[in-house]
Amino acid sequence: MDRKKIYNPESKEKTSERKIFGGDPTGIFELNDIKYQWAYNLWEVMLNNTWFPKEVDMTKDVSDYKRLTDSEKTAYDKVLAQLIFMDSLQTNNLIDNINPFITSPEINLILVRQSFEEALHSQSYAVMVDSISQNSDEIYQLWRRDMMLKTKNDAIARVYNKLSKEPTDENIVKAMFANQILEGIYFYSGFTYLYTLARAGKMLGSAQMIRFIQRDEVTHLILFKNMIKATRKERPELFTQQLLDEVYEMFKEAVKLESAWGKYITQGQILGLTDGIIEQYIQYLADERLKAVGLQPLYNATHPIKWVDNFSKFNDQKTNFFEGNVTNYSKGSLNFDDF
Repeated sequence: MDRKKIYNPESKEKTSERKIFGGDPTGIFELNDIKYQWAYNLWEVMLNNTWFPKEVDMTKDVSDYKRLTDSEKTAYDKVLAQLIFMDSLQTNNLIDNINPFITSPEINLILVRQSFEEALHSQSYAVMVDSISQNSDEIYQLWRRDMMLKTKNDAIARVYNKLSKEPTDENIVKAMFANQILEGIYFYSGFTYLYTLARAGKMLGSAQMIRFIQRDEVTHLILFKNMIKATRKERPELFTQQLLDEVYEMFKEAVKLESAWGKYITQGQILGLTDGIIEQYIQYLADERLKAVGLQPLYNATHPIKWVDNFSKFNDQKTNFFEGNVTNYSKGSLNFDDF
């Protein structure tokens, strides 16, 4: 498969003939004439959700961090190291690896926007590391030294590297599922740990930062869910039993890795996050991601920690969810009926 042309005046492709990939776009963004209305709706939501790390007050977290137990500090540092890797990878992956093959202009827009958000998340983690942690250099080098973290990172990157080396139709579809897994499973042990600290009244600024980040991740999930569903409609011949079997294996590996990572960072020392709860929660997330794209769940797991959802939602009345103070956010909200 060839990368799309940046400028293609010879194209005669009609709007109705556009494809997620494998199309023949002109390279011009005619946003008054689009095929995928859900993509434009999502673009507007993402614009309305614009935020910046400096909006989040981390002052109290500095003193909170010093009072964490050694186990809590170690888990906090490892969570940041993992999050830094994933958003670094995703920033480059979207621009260099995915977008060059996507032939829908309205989806090109969203991928660029998502890449910006991933870079913003990296800045958020930098703020958290530099203002809070006493081990900044160690956190940024942990991906090299911690073998559990490296194993997880290598597995995440494997599908993306395969697309880079072998840009085929099948590998693009697998990369879409890999993005869904990254955005919808691999972040969640870390997110949940930080919410658990916040539930105990610790590291509230960190949890607020993650709350903004997770809202972005929801839009990213919607993007790849719809890309997968549209591709399945346009190119049903790609969704062979062999490909679906590989997808299910990707999900099984993700559950295994993320469950192991969650248990590793908590070490059974974090109240409210037992090994069993962590594994069941990751299985539940995998089932939800599979059902969202019309596939059968693997585990039929129930949600074991529903309180976590309350920490990641923005209400129509934007308030600081720990202090109850009205904030100056001008943010959008998600209407899932549009997607």
